[in-house]
Amino acid sequence: MYYLTNRLINVMVMKTTLAKSRLGSRRRPEQSRSAILHAAVREFSREGVGGARTDAIARAARVNKALLYYYYKDKDALYGAVLDEVFGGLTKAVLEVLSRELPPREKILAYAGAHFDYIAGHPLYPRVVQGEMMHAGRAAAPHLCRIVKQYFRPLFARLAALLAEGSASGEFRAVDPLQFIPSMISVIIFYFTSAPVMRVMTGEDPMSPERLSARRAAVLDFISAALFRGENPLSRGGQE
Repeated sequence: MYYLTNRLINVMVMKTTLAKSRLGSRRRPEQSRSAILHAAVREFSREGVGGARTDAIARAARVNKALLYYYYKDKDALYGAVLDEVFGGLTKAVLEVLSRELPPREKILAYAGAHFDYIAGHPLYPRVVQGEMMHAGRAAAPHLCRIVKQYFRPLFARLAALLAEGSASGEFRAVDPLQFIPSMISVIIFYFTSAPVMRVMTGEDPMSPERLSARRAAVLDFISAALFRGENPLSRGGQE
């Protein structure tokens, strides 16, 4: 009886240890934190801030809920980390392009292409952004001021400086940055936010490589036609 009891206890310990190993560990902090963050991006993109559930995020990340709260103290902190993942990654990618030593025409097209490519590689991100904008319009948005200061303003300043440089050199038409920059970004982003409508309307996958390539070329051509003075280099069939 003694040996049978010990054997049962050992079996229970092994099962508990195995369950814990499957549900994440503090000994692998970066792996667990990354799994939680990626699961949170999916959950917030589908359900929004109000509908997202931390237990669903923990299950998708294969961690226990206590570990989730160990890394992120509450759902709002996790949502803030998701916003940093979305806006921080994009800002880093496009600011790197805007830091290159390129003529204004090449730089603005390189920026637009990098912005498009980043979103194409992270198709859930536009839904998170759209959800945050809608949430900000309905109620207090504690994260919005931080996002604007940390990500939007530096990007806007660099784009405005590029537009001024191109205008001064005669390569760009004189445009108002407060009007042109939102319009340019909208041309880049709208295709992704409207992808479900495009799928129903055309019966084709708007996220297929062929469709994305065609849309990318159309975006660059549209920006060129709206901004460049003289002949549009993309109108001859070229692609930046």
